[in-house]
Amino acid sequence: MASKCDILIVDDDQANLDTLERLFTKDGYGVHRAQRGNEGLDIARSQGIPIILTDLMMPGEMDGLDLLKGVRAIGLDCDVILMTAYGTVETAVEAMKEGAYDFITKPFKRVQVLKTVERAGEKRKLLNENKKLRDQLQRNSPLSDIIGSAAAMKRPLEILRQAAPSKATLLISGESGTGKELFARAAHRLSERESGPFVAVNCAALPESILESELFGYEKGAFTGAANRRAGRFETADGGTLFLDEISDMSLTLQAKLLRVIQEGEFERLGSSRTLKVDVRIVAATNRNLRRLVEEKKFREDLFYRLNVINVRLPTLQERMADIPLLAQYFLTHYAAKNQRKLVGFQRTAMEKLLEHPWPGNVRELEKTIERAVILCRGEWIEVEDLFEDIEAHDSTRQPYVVPFGSTLDEIEKQIIFETLSRFGGDKKVAAQVLGIAARTIYRKLEQVHENSEKNKS
Repeated sequence: MASKCDILIVDDDQANLDTLERLFTKDGYGVHRAQRGNEGLDIARSQGIPIILTDLMMPGEMDGLDLLKGVRAIGLDCDVILMTAYGTVETAVEAMKEGAYDFITKPFKRVQVLKTVERAGEKRKLLNENKKLRDQLQRNSPLSDIIGSAAAMKRPLEILRQAAPSKATLLISGESGTGKELFARAAHRLSERESGPFVAVNCAALPESILESELFGYEKGAFTGAANRRAGRFETADGGTLFLDEISDMSLTLQAKLLRVIQEGEFERLGSSRTLKVDVRIVAATNRNLRRLVEEKKFREDLFYRLNVINVRLPTLQERMADIPLLAQYFLTHYAAKNQRKLVGFQRTAMEKLLEHPWPGNVRELEKTIERAVILCRGEWIEVEDLFEDIEAHDSTRQPYVVPFGSTLDEIEKQIIFETLSRFGGDKKVAAQVLGIAARTIYRKLEQVHENSEKNKS
């Protein structure tokens, strides 16, 4: 018989304890036993027993109900079933309020007690399976690596979710460091090709001759140094996704060959006349304006329209400043764990510096800044001096706020709030964090302005 979960039986009656042990052992359970409530609690705590079947009325300092309360008090993850010959509605209600899984009255039938414990076991199994599934989904969610909830991110994410399951080519545009490869990988995981390979090629990092051999492969002797046949990235990506990063740097000659693969799904290795067929989805990315390059005759128009079926433009970090606290904390947690550092978070002044910085390198620059700060930090909190020197120097670029003569304190306060809200795209939580006030204060000030405006209208 297949082994079932462990069960702890607690009963001061030796005969009943023996009977129940034989019953559950025969049914495939791993049985633990105790004759006192405190003894049972120790076993449950040390052994991690998922189900406890306990008598309600027991001598000593801890009866069945006390055992149930003790289990809940120390946070043990288990189900408790109570047995009693003195079953009353009041006792049953009290036990259920304390978190008992079920309540059985003596004398009980063999089938009854087995069914009750079996239901509890099935419940535990389902809970464990659901927890594992949630953990797996959390780890493997296609969008788990894309951090942010700013308004500027909503449209790109919406397009990604809609377009990823299709077979259309995808063009991701955006400045360097905005996360184009993260989006490409997410598109792959959201598609029917998820089980296939994801192959990435940086077109800007390789000279034309090497890039061609990397993409299409080559036969032995195709050129000097080609000692063996080698499959190219198109073959490697067959059945999956090929990500061509910085495709604007690809030569016009290679663009023509790429166009043929997209149109016909076929190509030849260097040094071979044999035509190979592949099933590859192309996801391309660029940090340049391809339309302008087409006008300048630096990029093929026909290839541009083949690639630009679905276009996703990623915002700069300046356009999604509200995500900086979330991104910063994410990178802090990641690099603190990687470097075995115990860090809590950012001092308010340090976060202000992060929010004020222009971030020309976008998310990638922020990530490297946080990594450096984690390494240099001397306490539990990231401080201003732990950050890059260029962030320190950014103070000099801040524009002074000019207060008109005769302004009241209330007017100045409201104007500063409005200026800060404008700076951070209307995000009240971020503005409140920068100003060092509660978000409800900003809401209250805005309500006052609205009320005054309505009064003036009337």
